[in-house]
Amino acid sequence: MAAYDFRAHRLFVDAPLAVGTPATLEREPSHYLLNVLRMQEGDRVLLFNGRDGEFLARLAGGSKKAAVLDVVEQTRPQPAAPDLHYLFAPLKHARLDYMLQKAVEMGAGRIQPVLTRHTQVSRVNLERMRANVTEAAEQCGVLAVPEVAEEIRFERLLGAWPAERLMIFCDEDAPIADPIAALKGAPRGPAAVLIGPEGGFSEEERAALLRLPRVLRVSLGPRILRADTAAVAALALVQATLGDWGQA
Repeated sequence: MAAYDFRAHRLFVDAPLAVGTPATLEREPSHYLLNVLRMQEGDRVLLFNGRDGEFLARLAGGSKKAAVLDVVEQTRPQPAAPDLHYLFAPLKHARLDYMLQKAVEMGAGRIQPVLTRHTQVSRVNLERMRANVTEAAEQCGVLAVPEVAEEIRFERLLGAWPAERLMIFCDEDAPIADPIAALKGAPRGPAAVLIGPEGGFSEEERAALLRLPRVLRVSLGPRILRADTAAVAALALVQATLGDWGQA
C-alpha cells in the first residue's frame, strides 16, 4: 500500500486539528474548496497544520466565506522537522519559486535567504516565499512545513554560527572532486547547505567559511550549474549520504 494518498486533495490550515473537533476554514481556503475544486457536502480532504499531523476531513457545510469540515481520523502522525537548513543567495521570482519548491521536496527543515557580496537580488518577499513553501508541502505530502526565516547578511550569519552545525557549501575548488566521497567522510548531525550567488563567493567570504569549526566544501562536478539547479543537486547529495533517504 502506498505511504501517501496522492488522489486526495491536501490543504494546509493554520489552526489546531483534532479528531471530533470541526475545522472552520478562512475565506481563501473556503473559496478554494467550494469554488475552485467545487467540493460538495461529504467530499473528503486531507488537512494538516505542520504541528498535529495529517487528518481526513469531510466537508460538512458552512458558507463560501467559512467552510466547515468534520475531522474524522488521523491519517499520519506529525514527524519531527528535518534538522537540515537550506541557505541561499536570493534569486529572481520565477527561479526562486522553483528553488523553494524543490527545497521543500528535498527535506529542508529551515529555509533562509543570505545576502552575500555578489548577491544580485537584495530584497525578498517573505510572504510569497512562505506561500510557495506551504503550497509545495500541500502538493508533495510534506507534514513538517519548513520554517522560512528572514534574510540575513552573510557576515551576521557566520558571526552567530553554532559550532555543532556542519556547514556544507558548494565550491568548484573543493579538495575532493567526488562529492559523495567528501560527504561520506563527514559526521552525521545538524547540518546546513549554503548555495552562493551566481557570481560566486568572494575570497573573503570563502576564507570566513573555512574558519568555521565544522565546514565541508563540496564540488558539484565539471559543469557550471545555475543556482537553482545547484540547490537541487546539493540537497540530493546531502540527503543521500548524511540525510534521511537511507532511513525511509
